[in-house]
Amino acid sequence: MIAVTAQTRIWVAVEPADFRCGIDGLARVCRQKLKADPFCGALFVFRNRRSTSVKILAYDGIGFWLCQKRLSKGRFCRWPNSGDETLRLEAHQLQLLLAGGDAAAAKGMPVWRELPAAV
Repeated sequence: MIAVTAQTRIWVAVEPADFRCGIDGLARVCRQKLKADPFCGALFVFRNRRSTSVKILAYDGIGFWLCQKRLSKGRFCRWPNSGDETLRLEAHQLQLLLAGGDAAAAKGMPVWRELPAAV
């Protein structure tokens, strides 16, 4: 099972991916285009060219998970866009993105914040 916590690293491919390729093809995209190791335990999120479907690739230590969400109507119209080929999201931003919302507008508490020193 995929556990998405606040500490989970989530990488989103900005450019669309070819969904005809399976786990091996998406792992190759992780290595070549995203410059990331698909075995690192992070979640890698891809969309198809028409923005009607999303795939998530994850490695849990013993094997790969490949999850897909396909919309029955409509598109993922607020897909993150940046100058890079990949973008890092927080867990709450991924949930908003998968629900069709704008992940860039989501504000949340930082994963790490310094606590005041005890006196």
